Amino acid sequence: MNSLFHANSKEQVIYLIIVRIAITLLILPIHEFAHAWAARRCGDDTAEASGRLTFNPLSHVDPIGAILLILTGFGWAKPVPINPNRMNNPRRGTILTSLAGPASNLIVAFLAFIILRVISNIPIHSAAVYSTLNIIAMMLSMFVSINIGLAIFNLIPIPPLDGSKILMGFLPYRAIAVITQYERIISFVFMILILSGSGILNIPLGFLNNLVYKFFNFATGWIDIIMNAIIG
Repeated sequence: MNSLFHANSKEQVIYLIIVRIAITLLILPIHEFAHAWAARRCGDDTAEASGRLTFNPLSHVDPIGAILLILTGFGWAKPVPINPNRMNNPRRGTILTSLAGPASNLIVAFLAFIILRVISNIPIHSAAVYSTLNIIAMMLSMFVSINIGLAIFNLIPIPPLDGSKILMGFLPYRAIAVITQYERIISFVFMILILSGSGILNIPLGFLNNLVYKFFNFATGWIDIIMNAIIG
């Protein structure tokens, strides 16, 4: 891909804040809508009855989580209420509903990556075009990175993340009862580790992020071929 993504550190901070605001107002609602939609498809209308089957950010955004996400890159939205007992198949429904949120982040990230790859193949003949494409490409790159990070982070099998609910969908009921009993303690310790900046998850999460990037790069290789054929 062409060499874009040049900006000074001050500009990068501004662009990053803009992207985080977009994530907060657009992507977090999509993530939570995906949970609500999947739950409804599995027979549970709890989220729909609570007004969460919507893309309206006011229904999903948690003020504290939003501020933290914009300022630090770590935040959250209001969790979507679900009732597995109302699902046609509680275990299967819980797994699918929990997977829906991270899956929405990966889908959005992949679509943005396609646009980014197209932009990287556009010939640049003027400073104005370069400047415009550079800004768009930089923000798209940040957008992709944050969405991949959100998806992978949410798949960690520790309460209250989506991954814990996916894991419990496969565990025997006795193990689920133990995890549920100590869920608040586990969640509190996990939050302390994250907020303390210990970096204990940096290596495994970085490895998984890199794998997703490699897959995206492989899955969009056809774009280079098509763009080269069109541009000549």
